[in-house]
Order: sequence, then C-alpha cells, then structure tokens
Amino acid sequence: MRDHPHSNLPGEPAMMGIMADDARPRILSGMQPTQDSLHLGNYLGAMTQWVALQNDYDAFYMLADLHALTVNPEPAALRERTRRTAAQYLAGGLDPDRATLFAQSHVAAHAELAWVLSCHTGYGEAGRMTQFKDKSAKRGGDGPSVGLFTYPVLMAADILLYDAALVPVGEDQRQHLELTRDLAERLNARFGPDTVVVPSPHIVRSIAKIYDLQNPTAKMSKSEASAKGTIWLLKDPQRAAKAVKSAVTDDGAEILFDPVAKPGVSNLLSIYAALTQRSMEDVVAEFEGRQYGHLKVALADVVVDVLIPFQEKVNTFLADPAELDAILARGAERAREVADQTLTRVYDRVGLLPPARSAWS
Repeated sequence: MRDHPHSNLPGEPAMMGIMADDARPRILSGMQPTQDSLHLGNYLGAMTQWVALQNDYDAFYMLADLHALTVNPEPAALRERTRRTAAQYLAGGLDPDRATLFAQSHVAAHAELAWVLSCHTGYGEAGRMTQFKDKSAKRGGDGPSVGLFTYPVLMAADILLYDAALVPVGEDQRQHLELTRDLAERLNARFGPDTVVVPSPHIVRSIAKIYDLQNPTAKMSKSEASAKGTIWLLKDPQRAAKAVKSAVTDDGAEILFDPVAKPGVSNLLSIYAALTQRSMEDVVAEFEGRQYGHLKVALADVVVDVLIPFQEKVNTFLADPAELDAILARGAERAREVADQTLTRVYDRVGLLPPARSAWS
C-alpha cells in the first residue's frame, strides 16, 4: 500500500497465483484516506502504475479506511477523505468497469481474517516491524495503539483475502509483505498447501520515486512532508508551482541526473520526466547548458497543466456523491464475493464450525 500505500502500496519474481474468471492473475493495492488530498508521489508512484496494471490483471484497489483508524481521525473527516480519495482514484484513470474499487471497511472479511492471522503471528515477530518502531518512537508514551501494532497483520489479511498473485509495493512496505508471505507459508504448512496464495512483490522499476521538494533525500509523504515540500493534487495549482520554484537544489550549476551528488535537481528531473512521459536522457538534453531556474519554471508549468484537469475530474465525481457511493457499493459486492470464498476456506481449514443453516432458508 502506497504511503503508506499504500505507501504505495507500492516485481519480477516468477510465481503462479489464483486466476480470475478471465484467466488474469489478481493484484491488490490501496492507500489510506488520511488527508484531504493525495500528493504527486502517490500519483506517480502508485496510481499511474495501477492504471496500467488494470489492463493485464484482475485488479483490486481499496480505500484503506480501517488502516486509517490507527491515526485516530475525526469521523466526519474520515468519511469525507474516503470519498475524496475514491474520486482521485477515478480521476487518475482507474476504471470501475475494469478494476474493483472498494472501501476496506465494506468487506467484513478483512477484519475477520486479520484475527485468524493474528493468532498465528508471534509477538516478537510483530514487534520487529520497523514502521511500528519508528511511529512509536515519534508518538511516545501511550501514543501507539494496539491497532498500529497489528497493522501489518491486517495488511496481510488484505492481501491474502484476494488470492493476490502480485502486490505493488514500495521499498518501505517490503517488510510488511515479507510478513504476509511468512504467514501464508505458515498456514499452508499446517493446514494444507492451497490454504492461501503466497504473494510476490510487484515493483515497477521505471516508475519515478518522488522525494520531498525541501528534503530530497526523504520521500514525499502525506504524514511527514514539510508544508513547502509536498505537491498536493487537490490544492491550488499555483501553490504547487510556488513549491516547485522554491525547491531545494544542489551545489554547482550543471543540470545532471545524479541522485547521490545532486538529489535536489535529480528529483525535479524525475518529476518532469514522469509527468511529460519522456526519457531521462531526453529531459537532461533539453536542459543542457541551462540553469536550475529554467528547470524549475518549466516543471512548474507542467505541474499546473496536470493539476488543473485532474482537479476538474475530481470535482465532477465529488459533485455526485450518490454515484460515487454506488461505484464503491458495486466494488464492495465484487470484493465480498472473492474475499468470502477465501475466508470460508480458511475458517474450514483452521477448524471453525460452518454456520448452521436455518430450516426456513
């Protein structure tokens, strides 16, 4: 999951997975609705590859609203942000006729499978998750919740419910996916080799990794980015242009793509290349002999040209919340069909009694 995706969210190992009805392998990803707007890193690092993947995979993309509860949001804000995130998914090119778009909380099997998995997860195993340790250190005291501690277990349930062959993830989510794989192998070893599908990571190397404009050694983030370092998809495009023009650059004057020696300029070049869908070689050649200011002005114009139509599309979806909710309802119905099959199989394997049928049913 980027950013979380959730991530991110978030590819070359050979593997086999459960196939969908049309023989495409399933893939799952999602992002948390923890802010009023996604940012450019979410767009370039996750959504653009999600759009491409929906053509070749039976894709499930969720709004990870259960995960969002770990930051204790205001109820009204969470509901609004979930709809706004869904609208951004759609504006970014996700097609509900080709991919399954749903809210995590609309599929009860996520929480149910998470409990089964938690009973097969060691306390020390969960405690070693680096994201929990990092967030715990920042919150201090009694700030970290049990939900934050078991977050990776719920993430594992998200993935295993859909027999996902591949999971798009960023480097920051690799450890969580490894826990998912460990739990899947553990269940299969004890309860049968086909209890759940062991997923593999799907990392698209060609997708740009977007960094904070003020701290180009840290990724652009919804939760920790500086006010000036993030390009928000739904905020004033001119504010985004100003952020680009005030971005941190590097010593020297030559425009080169060198993430180690020139992280600031390299970040701007990566964003420019990704938004214009051009190769890095072409972009560097365009700015040969020019100054950093020329690159910033050109990138600011490109960012504005992308944000304006994107925001228009988002506002169209938000203007019809009933239709937006209907799209999520249809997606949840499809997601439940798949998830309930997996949950029934796992419940049977671990020894839970099947529910009794009423004589009147």
